Amino acid sequence: MDLSTAAFAIDAGNSKTDVALVTADGTVLGEARGSGFRPQNVGTGRAVAGLAPLLAAASERAGLTGRVRVGHVQACLANADLPVEEQQLAEALAARGWGETVTVANDTFALLRAGLPDEGEPTGVAVVCGAGINCAGLAPGGRTARFPALGRLSGDWGGGDGLAAEALWWAARADDGRGEPSELARALPAHFGLPGMPALIEALHLGAIAPARQRELTPVLFAVAAGGDAVARALVVRLAEEVVTMAVVALKRLDLLDADVPVVLGGGVLAARHRLLHERVPALLADRAPKAVPVVVTAPPVLGAALLTLDRGVSSPPGAYARLRAHYA
Repeated sequence: MDLSTAAFAIDAGNSKTDVALVTADGTVLGEARGSGFRPQNVGTGRAVAGLAPLLAAASERAGLTGRVRVGHVQACLANADLPVEEQQLAEALAARGWGETVTVANDTFALLRAGLPDEGEPTGVAVVCGAGINCAGLAPGGRTARFPALGRLSGDWGGGDGLAAEALWWAARADDGRGEPSELARALPAHFGLPGMPALIEALHLGAIAPARQRELTPVLFAVAAGGDAVARALVVRLAEEVVTMAVVALKRLDLLDADVPVVLGGGVLAARHRLLHERVPALLADRAPKAVPVVVTAPPVLGAALLTLDRGVSSPPGAYARLRAHYA
């Protein structure tokens, strides 16, 4: 099989990584899924090396054995937030010899591409809210808008992990009297089968509950908010404000505030379509960027990485984009 026009599409998020082996006509030959991509925790070399079993698994599912080298590797990676990080990751990927060429972008660009039309110059803004929160935009001529997305250090608020931490903070204060009463003080420990907040605080502090499980509390927060709890609702409303603020700032930077362009929304938190958040974001967007069109993407973001591989072709065969989208529908 001639793989010189094939590509590996990689979407590596904080919580999971998807890999697809894609041909130039939009056929997905093989796929694989693994754990999150966190070079800031394990180092660039080790994080990139961790992709090797996934590329091998996708190749095997395509019926290929031995060393597989394709024409291009399109890697949309979480924690590729700064230009220097993109460069380091690109060099590490190139050194593995998986493709003739390598392109690295932040994983928000995979979501953005997945939500944009396949015709014309790609233009729009995307906000991803999964474990973290980030925003990126594209304008005619290839201009981009980016945020560092380094958490509180760079002014960020929100994301599943951040919401869980906020819910715990407000629940602790509701329980001991320092804050407003909230159903969170009962619902959060109940999720883990614990009698109250003191027991939950102790379990998290001493490691009886793994830190990674803290993100399980984000859906609990949304459920409590849906029940009318004022504290939980205020957190969801604030998240909607953050999502729209990021989108509007990106639109302004790209001179697109008055343009008819998509604002793509995705990531686990936004794709879940929690009612209060799902209603609040479009309402705020309509007020602040009336011509923007909200688009919720529920397809896996690896679709966007795969579409970017087709974009590189001088001319993709008829039906390539439709074939690829149909695969992930």
